Amino acid sequence: MQRHKPHRMYGQQSNSAPEQQEHPKDRFSSEDAFLKDEAMLFGQESSSTEGETTGGESSVSEQEQASLNTPSVDVEELCKAEIAEIRLRAAAEMENFKKRLAREHEEQMRYAAEKVMGDLLPTLDNLDLALQYGSKNEACKDMFQGVSMTHKLLLEAVAKHGLKQVGEEGEEFDPNVHEAVGFEDRPDFAPNSVARVLQHGYKLGERLLRPAKVMVRQ
Repeated sequence: MQRHKPHRMYGQQSNSAPEQQEHPKDRFSSEDAFLKDEAMLFGQESSSTEGETTGGESSVSEQEQASLNTPSVDVEELCKAEIAEIRLRAAAEMENFKKRLAREHEEQMRYAAEKVMGDLLPTLDNLDLALQYGSKNEACKDMFQGVSMTHKLLLEAVAKHGLKQVGEEGEEFDPNVHEAVGFEDRPDFAPNSVARVLQHGYKLGERLLRPAKVMVRQ
């Protein structure tokens, strides 16, 4: 009776051939290479690689966007500080404006009578001349007293509005309030002093309306 040889399964090696043991690492490497070849065949590897690249760029852009959306300085606090500074500056400017208006008003009120006082200066000059020449005449003694009293009352009235007389004999010569018109020798006076007053000067407050015309002792 004829014996049949057993059939070999597909993939099995014959018992007659020497058995070769396959290392697991080599088996995995061959499988990976096979899978890679199939992926390249169907275009899956390139798409996977592109996906990874696209995903990396997307993640980078998201990080940059997040960094841009996170401000380094609080904008609201900056706005509040700027508004507070503007308010302080506006308040300071308003306060300075009020002070300037008050100063201008005070100066205007102080020198409002400047024109009127200037118009009174010739009258005061005439009274001075009347007193100067009337004192030398005995016949005008009574009139001299009346003119002297009028002159005194008028000086007191204008002094209430800030007008005062400048220029007296014997005082030191001051070019700020005196106008020298000549020299006169007065032994009883010190050098560089007012020897004689030809015309009184007047000041309204701190403002000089007219300098005094004087003779200076050399």
